[in-house]
Formats: sequence, structure tokens, C-alpha cells
Amino acid sequence: MKEQVTDMASRAGGMVKASEIDYEAVFQALPTAVALFTTDLVYADVNEAFLSIMGRARDQVVGRHLADVFPDDPKNPTVTGMRQLQDSLRWVATTGYRDAMTLHRYDVEYPDRPGIWEQRYWSPINVPILDPDGRVVLLLHREEDITELIRTRSGRGGGGQMTALEAELFTRARELQEVTERLRQAHAREREVALSLQRAMLPAPRPLRHHCSAVRYRPAVGALNVCGDWYDLFDLPGDRIAVAVGDVVGHGLAAAGVMGQLHSALSAASRVADGPAQALHALDLYARSVDGAESTTAVLCIIDCTKRTIAYSSAGHLPPALLNPAGAVDFLDQATDPPLGARPEPFPRIQAETAFTEGATLVLYTDGLIERRGEGLDVGEARLADSLTRHQGAAPEALADALLADLIPPAGATDDTVLVILRL
Repeated sequence: MKEQVTDMASRAGGMVKASEIDYEAVFQALPTAVALFTTDLVYADVNEAFLSIMGRARDQVVGRHLADVFPDDPKNPTVTGMRQLQDSLRWVATTGYRDAMTLHRYDVEYPDRPGIWEQRYWSPINVPILDPDGRVVLLLHREEDITELIRTRSGRGGGGQMTALEAELFTRARELQEVTERLRQAHAREREVALSLQRAMLPAPRPLRHHCSAVRYRPAVGALNVCGDWYDLFDLPGDRIAVAVGDVVGHGLAAAGVMGQLHSALSAASRVADGPAQALHALDLYARSVDGAESTTAVLCIIDCTKRTIAYSSAGHLPPALLNPAGAVDFLDQATDPPLGARPEPFPRIQAETAFTEGATLVLYTDGLIERRGEGLDVGEARLADSLTRHQGAAPEALADALLADLIPPAGATDDTVLVILRL
């Protein structure tokens, strides 16, 4: 490290490349206490400033759970600062958003005097560290120890007691922390209600005439990006089948409500329209009267099992994939128009048709299956095509599980995922 610093210093006025910086040395040299946690709240690393203010050795911290290293004082149940810190870190891990905690107190046990606790005051901030797919992989925790400031100010008040100003500040900080926690709980309840509403509005899988199918819905791992995706799959007169998927912009209860309206409207239009383009045109007209429906994407396929053709039309949605019995994959991308309400005036939708061979498999999906941050759609489509080819002999239910296993990151997708598979 010394040689590297000397070499960098010798290039006075020159640019230093990021690849030449020893970030481990920078981390350890930070004057502020910093810790890195796994998403399970296990210490992954801490810097020297952290060890110094906490009075711990590295092997007493790294690799251990937060609650084991720094529990709350069991003899002082009114001080729950460490529990609040754990709640904050879990919220950051779940949502992917930073959390600047208010001034609060949690006490630290003297390492060489078991059962003796020191009263401490802190101002922490917790920040997510994301991988290229946008998943939270680590949590950065920065501590500001303001104990001496509180003690100094308290001493000025006489008698070792906190002055009225500090007491008021601390009380308001505690109240703000409690309000923040209530908001988190309300947000979590809204998410669960929205998911329940969505599940109630989406159709339960039901048998088709002579075809096997599978459907999957996976909510996003983040607490915000949920409840905008839908699917539909049903028989039509004349040995035909309709299959559709859509994606509403937005999240939570509002997106779930819009999703329910658009899903029902497209289901009705598909039963009376002369083809998928006309059905999407009717949906576009309807969507303009629904708040929050703008920029929704949807794709509708009508399969004629007698003629062995697929007529399809897309309103800005990702193209369906057609897996041929020999293992080749074609993307149905010849009839894609802008999303619903994207143009000032409604316009007739375009439609295309393709033939299929008996035993082929049609796959419709939403962006959570293939989109990754920093990648083009062609990369995700290629990944999907490769997975379909490798599992081309699998039945729809097994194929659905295989695709999710291949394409969804282990920590879960950052957007909702709908997958519909139909063996033709």
C-alpha cells in the first residue's frame, strides 16, 4: 500500500485510474465508523474506526450476527436502539432504499466488563449496495458517535442532566423514528393487500380443450415494484385459444386496480373482436378513460388449432417466443405498436400471423423474466431462447419451473414476473 501511495504521489497532477486505487485501504482509512453487512445482518467487514469506537477486535465482529455482537441491554428494556437498527437494515435490504435514522440511543457492553453497559448516542445511516441486476447484496452502515456531544451539552445544563433543548431534540427524534416505523409497517400491509387483490383478480389455471398449459406469477423482491402484471388464457369458439399478458406502469394498490380493469376489458374484447389487433384497439380506447393506464403494455395471441396459425398483436410488449419441436426459437415481433395511450389519438393496431407445427410451445412473459439492469433486451431474449432450447422436451409445468430457475436471479427479480406456457 505504501509503495502504491508513493507511486501515486509521484505523479503530481496526473489522473489516477480507478483500477489503481486500493479500495480496501480507503475503507480502513475512513475516519467515520463503517460496517458492511450481508442481507442476513451478518458483519461482512468493518473498518478500524468502527472497531475503535465500539471497543472490539475484528474477530469479535466479522462473521457474526449484529444481534449477537451488540444486543440490547436486557436490564434496560426501554432502550431498544439496537432493535430499531436491525429493523432499519432489514427495511433497506427489502426495499433497496437508504435509511437515514434519527438520533437515537443504544448502549454498548464493555468488552472487558460483562454486564456493564455504557450509555451511547448515535446518528446512523444505512445504504444498500446493489449488484448489476439491481439486487441488494450488501448493506453499508455508517455510524456517527455523538455521545460526547450530548454529554458536553448536558454538562452545561448543570447537575449532569441533559438541557431542555437536548431533551426536546432527543424526544422528537424518538418520535420521528416511531413514525418512520409505522410508515414501514403500513407500506408492508399495503403491499400484502395489493398482492392479495391481484391474486384474486387473476384467473385460476383451468383446463383447455386438448392442450397443456402452465402459468406462473412471481412478485418482485422489492417492496415497491409489485402488482402491475396480469395474464389470461381461455378457449374461444371454433377450436381457438386466446392468451394474453400485460404490464401496468406503477405499483401497489393503484396498479392492482388498473390491472384488474384492463384485464377484464381485454378479456371481454377478445371474445367479440375480429382478431387481436381489433381487441387491443378497443382496449386502447378504454384505457384512455382509466387513470393510471397510460403506457401499459399488452400482447394478445389468438391460436387457431384447426389452421395451426397464431394471430398476434402487441401494444409495446415483449414479443412472445415460439419454441418449435426441433428446438429452434422464433420471437413473434412483427406486429408491435406503442403502448396503450402513447399517442395523442387512438389508432388502428397492426396484426401478424405465423404458422406453427403440432407440438410447438408458445411462451408469453413480462419483463421481470428477462430484463436486467445494464443489459439490452436482445441479451435477455437470447438467454430465454437458450433456456427454451435446452428444456424443449419438458412438459409445460416442468418447463415453467426450469425457465424460472434459469432466468430469475437467486435473490429474486426486481420486477414482477408473469409467465404463460401453452403446448400447441
